[in-house]
Order: sequence, then structure tokens, then C-alpha cells
Amino acid sequence: MLQTENITLFLIILPIVSFLYSSVGHGGASGYLALMALFSFAPETMKPTALLLNLFVAGISFYYYFKAGFFNKKLFLAFAITSIPFAFFGGTIEIDASIYKKYWPFYSFLPY
Repeated sequence: MLQTENITLFLIILPIVSFLYSSVGHGGASGYLALMALFSFAPETMKPTALLLNLFVAGISFYYYFKAGFFNKKLFLAFAITSIPFAFFGGTIEIDASIYKKYWPFYSFLPY
């Protein structure tokens, strides 16, 4: 269980992680997941929380990018029309965990 001083430290580090990731054009989901893992968050809450934080930070960045006039609708549509279906298709592919162990030795600690 998280203690009050740990929550305070988490809430101090979280905006720093958000700022650092957004400064290079990322939403920061991997940083949020790492931070929540360090603070022993329940795995069931980590994914949706990281997604929500990622969307929030990316949304703020998009707002300022759009407001400054850098948004190109034709370019966006070209990428969206092709990437969305392929992302869905890629998400439906199931990969056996043994492939991760075989090709990336850092996953050898996984329990399956």
C-alpha cells in the first residue's frame, strides 16, 4: 500500500516525467509505467492510468501545435487512413512469449 510520503514523492516526480517526455514529442506512457512500477501500483491500474496520462499530455501538446498553425490536415489524413487499420491488424496478432525470450535476452526473467 502506498504511504502518504510515497504519494507525495510520486506526485512530485510525475510532472517532471511528463515534462521531460513531452519536451521530445512523446506522451510519456513508458515513463509513467516505470514510475508506477517503482511505487508498487497495482498492475490492473497501471495500464489505464498510463493511457489516460499519455492522452492528456499528448492532447496538450497537440493543442499548442495546432494553435501555432503547424497542423497539416492532408498529411494527418494520409497517416491516419493507413496507420489506424494496420495498428488494429497488428494488435490482433498473438505472439508466443517464447519468441521474446529467444530474441531478446532481457525478457528471460519473465515467468512464462
